[in-house]
Amino acid sequence: MDCILTRMWFHVFVRFFFDLSRWFLHFHVQYLILLCFILVGILVFTVLAFIVTNNGSGHSVADLRFKEYQLQDYSSWFLKELNNTHNWKHLKGCLVKSDDCSNLSKKYKTLKKFKLAKLTPIEAGCCRPPSECGYPAVNASYYDLSFHPVSSNKDCKLYKNARDTKCYNCDSCKAGVAQYMKTEWRVVAIFNVALFVVLSLIYFVGCCARRNAARDRSKT
Repeated sequence: MDCILTRMWFHVFVRFFFDLSRWFLHFHVQYLILLCFILVGILVFTVLAFIVTNNGSGHSVADLRFKEYQLQDYSSWFLKELNNTHNWKHLKGCLVKSDDCSNLSKKYKTLKKFKLAKLTPIEAGCCRPPSECGYPAVNASYYDLSFHPVSSNKDCKLYKNARDTKCYNCDSCKAGVAQYMKTEWRVVAIFNVALFVVLSLIYFVGCCARRNAARDRSKT
Protein backbone atom coordinates (compact mmCIF):
# COMPACT_ATOMS: atom_id res chain seq x y z
CA MET A 1 0.00 0.00 0.00
CA ASP A 2 2.81 2.42 0.93
CA CYS A 3 4.54 1.65 -2.36
CA ILE A 4 1.36 2.40 -4.32
CA LEU A 5 0.83 5.69 -2.49
CA THR A 6 4.46 6.69 -3.07
CA ARG A 7 4.22 6.02 -6.79
CA MET A 8 0.90 7.84 -6.98
CA TRP A 9 2.31 10.95 -5.27
CA PHE A 10 5.39 10.84 -7.49
CA HIS A 11 3.16 10.73 -10.57
CA VAL A 12 1.11 13.69 -9.30
CA PHE A 13 4.32 15.60 -8.51
CA VAL A 14 5.80 15.03 -11.99
CA ARG A 15 2.50 15.84 -13.67
CA PHE A 16 2.19 19.07 -11.72
CA PHE A 17 5.59 20.33 -12.82
CA PHE A 18 4.97 19.22 -16.40
CA ASP A 19 1.76 21.25 -16.52
CA LEU A 20 3.50 24.12 -14.77
CA SER A 21 6.23 24.11 -17.41
CA ARG A 22 3.66 24.23 -20.21
CA TRP A 23 1.92 27.13 -18.48
CA PHE A 24 5.20 29.03 -18.22
CA LEU A 25 5.76 28.77 -21.97
CA HIS A 26 3.11 31.47 -22.26
CA PHE A 27 4.55 33.41 -19.35
CA HIS A 28 5.95 36.80 -20.36
CA VAL A 29 9.48 37.53 -19.26
CA GLN A 30 8.19 40.64 -17.45
CA TYR A 31 6.30 38.37 -15.05
CA LEU A 32 9.48 36.45 -14.26
CA ILE A 33 11.30 39.72 -13.57
CA LEU A 34 8.45 40.83 -11.31
CA LEU A 35 8.55 37.47 -9.51
CA CYS A 36 12.29 37.91 -9.04
CA PHE A 37 11.75 41.29 -7.35
CA ILE A 38 9.04 39.75 -5.14
CA LEU A 39 11.42 36.98 -4.09
CA VAL A 40 14.13 39.53 -3.22
CA GLY A 41 11.58 41.56 -1.22
CA ILE A 42 10.40 38.49 0.72
CA LEU A 43 13.99 37.45 1.41
CA VAL A 44 15.02 40.89 2.69
CA PHE A 45 11.92 41.24 4.90
CA THR A 46 12.35 37.73 6.32
CA VAL A 47 16.03 38.23 7.14
CA LEU A 48 15.29 41.57 8.82
CA ALA A 49 12.41 40.01 10.77
CA PHE A 50 14.68 37.27 12.15
CA ILE A 51 17.39 39.82 13.04
CA VAL A 52 14.94 42.16 14.81
CA THR A 53 13.27 39.35 16.75
CA ASN A 54 16.50 37.55 17.65
CA ASN A 55 16.86 39.19 21.08
CA GLY A 56 14.54 39.19 24.06
CA SER A 57 13.06 36.48 26.23
CA GLY A 58 11.09 36.22 29.42
CA HIS A 59 12.45 35.95 32.95
CA SER A 60 11.02 33.35 35.29
CA VAL A 61 9.61 34.58 38.61
CA ALA A 62 9.44 32.47 41.77
CA ASP A 63 5.97 31.08 42.57
CA LEU A 64 4.54 32.32 39.25
CA ARG A 65 3.82 30.26 36.14
CA PHE A 66 4.20 33.16 33.73
CA LYS A 67 7.29 35.15 32.78
CA GLU A 68 8.10 38.84 33.07
CA TYR A 69 9.82 40.82 30.35
CA GLN A 70 12.40 43.60 30.38
CA LEU A 71 12.56 46.19 27.62
CA GLN A 72 16.36 46.39 27.50
CA ASP A 73 16.51 42.73 26.43
CA TYR A 74 15.05 43.52 23.00
CA SER A 75 16.65 44.83 19.83
CA SER A 76 17.47 48.50 19.31
CA TRP A 77 14.71 48.69 16.68
CA PHE A 78 12.07 47.69 19.22
CA LEU A 79 13.50 50.16 21.74
CA LYS A 80 13.37 52.99 19.22
CA GLU A 81 9.84 52.27 18.05
CA LEU A 82 8.32 51.62 21.48
CA ASN A 83 10.03 54.59 23.14
CA ASN A 84 8.73 56.88 20.41
CA THR A 85 6.06 59.04 22.10
CA HIS A 86 3.73 59.12 19.09
CA ASN A 87 3.94 55.35 18.51
CA TRP A 88 3.40 54.48 22.15
CA LYS A 89 0.47 56.88 22.49
CA HIS A 90 -1.30 55.02 19.69
CA LEU A 91 -0.42 51.57 21.09
CA LYS A 92 -1.41 52.60 24.60
CA GLY A 93 -4.82 53.74 23.32
CA CYS A 94 -5.36 50.30 21.79
CA LEU A 95 -4.31 48.57 25.02
CA VAL A 96 -6.66 50.69 27.16
CA LYS A 97 -9.59 49.93 24.83
CA SER A 98 -8.86 46.21 24.87
CA ASP A 99 -10.20 43.87 27.54
CA ASP A 100 -6.86 42.26 28.37
CA CYS A 101 -6.60 43.83 31.83
CA SER A 102 -10.25 44.30 32.73
CA ASN A 103 -11.00 40.62 32.09
CA LEU A 104 -8.36 39.30 34.49
CA SER A 105 -10.63 39.53 37.54
CA LYS A 106 -13.35 37.71 35.59
CA LYS A 107 -11.02 34.97 34.35
CA TYR A 108 -9.35 34.41 37.73
CA LYS A 109 -11.89 34.87 40.50
CA THR A 110 -9.51 33.88 43.31
CA LEU A 111 -5.97 34.99 44.07
CA LYS A 112 -4.81 31.38 44.03
CA LYS A 113 -6.06 30.85 40.48
CA PHE A 114 -4.43 34.11 39.41
CA LYS A 115 -1.03 33.06 40.75
CA LEU A 116 -1.32 29.74 38.90
CA ALA A 117 -2.33 31.44 35.64
CA LYS A 118 -0.14 31.57 32.53
CA LEU A 119 -0.53 35.22 31.62
CA THR A 120 0.24 36.53 28.15
CA PRO A 121 3.20 38.92 27.78
CA ILE A 122 0.81 41.89 27.57
CA GLU A 123 -1.18 40.77 30.62
CA ALA A 124 2.02 40.19 32.61
CA GLY A 125 3.59 43.50 31.62
CA CYS A 126 0.69 45.95 31.29
CA CYS A 127 -1.94 44.78 33.78
CA ARG A 128 0.16 44.39 36.91
CA PRO A 129 3.26 45.91 38.53
CA PRO A 130 6.56 44.02 38.23
CA SER A 131 6.98 41.38 40.95
CA GLU A 132 10.10 43.12 42.26
CA CYS A 133 7.92 46.01 43.46
CA GLY A 134 6.55 43.77 46.19
CA TYR A 135 2.97 45.09 46.10
CA PRO A 136 0.57 42.50 47.60
CA ALA A 137 -2.14 41.42 45.19
CA VAL A 138 -5.67 41.81 46.53
CA ASN A 139 -7.16 40.15 43.46
CA ALA A 140 -6.25 39.68 39.79
CA SER A 141 -6.69 43.36 38.94
CA TYR A 142 -6.06 45.21 42.19
CA TYR A 143 -2.88 45.68 44.27
CA ASP A 144 -2.33 47.20 47.69
CA LEU A 145 -0.24 50.28 46.84
CA SER A 146 0.00 51.43 50.47
CA PHE A 147 3.13 49.31 50.77
CA HIS A 148 6.39 51.06 50.00
CA PRO A 149 7.96 49.43 46.89
CA VAL A 150 11.01 47.35 47.74
CA SER A 151 12.58 48.07 44.32
CA SER A 152 13.91 51.25 42.69
CA ASN A 153 12.33 50.24 39.39
CA LYS A 154 10.45 53.30 38.10
CA ASP A 155 7.57 51.07 36.97
CA CYS A 156 6.65 50.60 40.65
CA LYS A 157 5.64 54.26 40.93
CA LEU A 158 4.01 54.36 37.51
CA TYR A 159 1.56 51.53 38.24
CA LYS A 160 -1.96 52.53 39.34
CA ASN A 161 -5.06 50.41 39.89
CA ALA A 162 -7.17 52.70 37.67
CA ARG A 163 -8.48 50.91 34.58
CA ASP A 164 -7.10 53.48 32.16
CA THR A 165 -3.68 53.68 33.86
CA LYS A 166 -2.56 50.26 35.15
CA CYS A 167 1.05 49.85 33.98
CA TYR A 168 0.49 51.22 30.47
CA ASN A 169 3.28 53.78 30.95
CA CYS A 170 5.70 51.17 32.26
CA ASP A 171 8.73 49.74 30.47
CA SER A 172 7.41 46.31 31.46
CA CYS A 173 4.32 46.98 29.34
CA LYS A 174 6.45 48.00 26.37
CA ALA A 175 8.46 44.81 26.88
CA GLY A 176 5.25 42.77 26.89
CA VAL A 177 4.21 44.39 23.61
CA ALA A 178 7.70 43.72 22.20
CA GLN A 179 7.41 40.03 23.12
CA TYR A 180 3.95 39.83 21.53
CA MET A 181 5.25 41.47 18.34
CA LYS A 182 8.28 39.19 18.34
CA THR A 183 6.08 36.09 18.49
CA GLU A 184 3.79 37.35 15.73
CA TRP A 185 6.70 38.37 13.51
CA ARG A 186 8.33 34.98 13.93
CA VAL A 187 5.15 33.31 12.67
CA VAL A 188 5.06 35.66 9.66
CA ALA A 189 8.78 35.07 9.00
CA ILE A 190 8.34 31.28 9.02
CA PHE A 191 5.39 31.62 6.62
CA ASN A 192 7.57 33.82 4.39
CA VAL A 193 10.26 31.16 4.31
CA ALA A 194 7.73 28.61 3.06
CA LEU A 195 6.35 31.13 0.55
CA PHE A 196 9.88 31.94 -0.64
CA VAL A 197 10.60 28.26 -1.27
CA VAL A 198 7.38 27.76 -3.26
CA LEU A 199 7.83 30.93 -5.34
CA SER A 200 11.51 30.09 -5.94
CA LEU A 201 10.46 26.70 -7.26
CA ILE A 202 7.91 28.33 -9.57
CA TYR A 203 10.50 30.88 -10.71
CA PHE A 204 13.04 28.12 -11.42
CA VAL A 205 10.51 26.09 -13.43
CA GLY A 206 9.50 29.21 -15.37
CA CYS A 207 13.09 30.06 -16.26
CA CYS A 208 13.78 26.47 -17.35
CA ALA A 209 10.61 26.37 -19.47
CA ARG A 210 11.47 29.62 -21.26
CA ARG A 211 15.05 28.52 -21.84
CA ASN A 212 13.91 25.20 -23.33
CA ALA A 213 11.34 26.98 -25.50
CA ALA A 214 14.02 29.37 -26.79
CA ARG A 215 16.33 26.43 -27.55
CA ASP A 216 13.60 24.63 -29.49
CA ARG A 217 12.87 27.76 -31.54
CA SER A 218 16.54 28.15 -32.40
CA LYS A 219 16.69 24.57 -33.75
CA THR A 220 13.72 25.08 -36.10
